[in-house]
Amino acid sequence: MRQAIERRETSSVGTLGPVLFTATLLFYLVTLTPFIDLSAADANAAATAKSNTINQLIYLCLTMALWLTVFASPSRGLVARPRGLLIVLLVWFAVVSAFSAQPDLALKRVFLAMLTIVNGSILLLLPRSERQFAGMLAFCCLGALGLAYAGVALMPQLAIHQASEVRESMNAGFWRGHFAHKNVAAAAMVIISFAGLYLFSTGRRALGGLVVLLALVFLTRTGGKSAAMALPGILAIAWVFERWRAVRIPMVVLGIAAVNILTIGCSVSPTMRELVAQLGIDPSFTNRTDIWKIGAGAAVDNPLTGYGFQLFWQTDAMVHKGGAAASWAFAAFNGHNAYLDMAITTGLPGLALTLVLLVWLPLRDIARAEATANDPALTRLFVRIWLYGILVACVESLFFQSGSLIWFMLVVAIFGLHLQANAHEIREPAQHRRRVEPIHA
Repeated sequence: MRQAIERRETSSVGTLGPVLFTATLLFYLVTLTPFIDLSAADANAAATAKSNTINQLIYLCLTMALWLTVFASPSRGLVARPRGLLIVLLVWFAVVSAFSAQPDLALKRVFLAMLTIVNGSILLLLPRSERQFAGMLAFCCLGALGLAYAGVALMPQLAIHQASEVRESMNAGFWRGHFAHKNVAAAAMVIISFAGLYLFSTGRRALGGLVVLLALVFLTRTGGKSAAMALPGILAIAWVFERWRAVRIPMVVLGIAAVNILTIGCSVSPTMRELVAQLGIDPSFTNRTDIWKIGAGAAVDNPLTGYGFQLFWQTDAMVHKGGAAASWAFAAFNGHNAYLDMAITTGLPGLALTLVLLVWLPLRDIARAEATANDPALTRLFVRIWLYGILVACVESLFFQSGSLIWFMLVVAIFGLHLQANAHEIREPAQHRRRVEPIHA
């Protein structure tokens, strides 16, 4: 066992730390293109033709600032750990992409995924104290909520779904705020609710209560049923998870397996569909089963290497494939199941490595974090976000989606749990300084 002690003084990340933390979080909470006009969207464009140069340039500039700031500080040793697993994971993604039908596009996406992972690991190294972290978190959440509500009040044609939209006109009347879709808005409100509960539990009761109240009200107006049901469900699971350690691994592993068997099973098994229907659940899962049937067949056809990182869906071949009856499923933006999509695009080895990173390591780190003197409220925040991410991934494709708020916060939560397990925070009340003492095997 090698023990290294690194100090983070107040000036370790300079005055840029708080600014970069806020800018990074707002990049995902607000985005660079709020209030998109969905009535003018081109619903038939393939993903391979979609690229926003300005967004990518700004993102690269933000990334460069994050890297230069942290790598110049003593905290650089804490970035992107455990690095061995991350290197193997990304190398495998690059290998399968290099031999795919569109290697340039797939390798570009691997590169962007790598940047997002590293940036997520840097975010928590920027605040100088828990007080500063909580303050910036509250500022970003209230800013996003304020913008969302302002859009509904002042620009309802852009902040509320309209019947004139090219896709999904049936969503008319549901709130989306500055987000691109009601489901994206609903998921953001879940994350913001977790942040509000964290603020409430750390003594900031008025501020935390306000954040939770505003997020819940907006959530109910989005029509996002999955997110609305997930919020109390995740809070209940996290409560059990925190109190009964013996059920943690079975709860998570068997829970993910059961949901995937239940959902994907409905796409291939009439018996499973009948069973789910008897439980009062829509056996089509809002028409996702057609997509899962195509995805399951693709995964079986190419189980070792898949079709290349984030390829297969929305490629020109898929968009124009199939007859009229199957056109919607073949033209789907993704597989609506992150685990299935990893098997399709990176093969079973890629799926296995992803499960190690996103499921096994956090389970280990949570147990270790509880043995430290670190703030349990912060660990609880990360656990809630992590549970939400890995469970909602059973019905949504979010893994390694570089522009996704949920994926970025899942990455932050995973690295946050690793820091809670492996770094000891020592406060100096007089000077508000901290020392981080990471322990590496």
